[in-house]
Amino acid sequence: MNYKLIHVQDYAPFVGEETIERILSKAESLRGFHVSNINSTYYGGGVAELLSSMTLLMNGLGIKTGWRVIQGSPDFFGVTKKMHNALQGMGFKFTTIKKQIYENVIYENSIRNHLDHDLIVVHDPQPLPLICHYKKRAPWVWRCHIDLSNPNRDLWNYLLPYIEKYDAAVFSIPEYAQKLNIPQLFFLPAIDPFTTKNRQLNDHEMDERLSHYHIPTDLPLVVQVSRFDPWKDPKGVIEAFKLARKEVDCTLVLLGNFASDDPEGAEIYEALVKSRDERILILPNGDDTALVNTLQRRAAVVLQKSIREGFGLTVAEAMWKGTPVIGGNVGGIRYQIQDGVNGFLVSSIEEAASRIVRLVKDPKLREKMGRKAHTDVANRFLLTRYVEQYLDLFNSFEIHFNLRNNSRSG
Repeated sequence: MNYKLIHVQDYAPFVGEETIERILSKAESLRGFHVSNINSTYYGGGVAELLSSMTLLMNGLGIKTGWRVIQGSPDFFGVTKKMHNALQGMGFKFTTIKKQIYENVIYENSIRNHLDHDLIVVHDPQPLPLICHYKKRAPWVWRCHIDLSNPNRDLWNYLLPYIEKYDAAVFSIPEYAQKLNIPQLFFLPAIDPFTTKNRQLNDHEMDERLSHYHIPTDLPLVVQVSRFDPWKDPKGVIEAFKLARKEVDCTLVLLGNFASDDPEGAEIYEALVKSRDERILILPNGDDTALVNTLQRRAAVVLQKSIREGFGLTVAEAMWKGTPVIGGNVGGIRYQIQDGVNGFLVSSIEEAASRIVRLVKDPKLREKMGRKAHTDVANRFLLTRYVEQYLDLFNSFEIHFNLRNNSRSG
């Protein structure tokens, strides 16, 4: 069997030969280095998607790049979900029992995972304290994908001593910067245009997916694709759609999935299904990437009406497909959508409803915004840019690498 991996050279039609050569040059000095990424789930949500594509692309550049996932009990993931919510602004009482659950599970994972690598990247708060349980021989980087514009201060102060053991912290946008005694960098995430979710589909393939899930196509589709998560405001999406439907005929498809480290998802889904009717479809089939792709391409409008959002990968995905997006005026979405140019930014249910009406009524506006959206993603939000930023970071640790090389040759 012939196996095929996407390599950085495959991006040349999108980003140009000069960019490819620059990336290859930066990767050369890192060839053979061993990098480990650690997060809390192989499946569900943007972090897992980013790591899935990025680790393969890095390996194709000659950098041995692994991906490990911590294990934990339902109690542990219940605690870390509350921590995630608190870092995005919710209240949180971090009791002694919760701390014990969190710290003990991380210690158990440190026993299972032998990290003797040239560089270690730890993603988000779930595995953050791992660094305390190793004799540090290489650079450690904390990559936080969460919206930190207004974190719960008590929780942040608890996490701060762990964070400051790292050699650098990477956040998505400058608005998430914190007072730290380590360097802070800002990497906007990016999409992989070669995944099943983002590749071109023909009409037959799309018709088949829509038919399979009994999604009607007689009226324009309004779509939101995201995890079942309160920060994505699915309830607000439904309310905005109901307002819009008073002026335009359309169908809402709210497509979601469940991340393995997010115990709230099923509960939110159960609450949403009560709103179903013949024009409001609540589908838990977000693992079907061909369906995601189809809906983002066939939609008249895609929403990402988030209340907090580190960065909306689904925003970039829909924009790549030439579909205008209505996004919450928060976090990383502001860096993707230029209001009124390649989509719309909204701050209320009423604003979202009025923009739905405007786009459904005006096919020429949809086409114009969609073209601009695709161009912007091609220029700013493809995975090559993201990988190059990591290469620059890794190369900035050259002195550490020299120490590691000397210890290996000694």
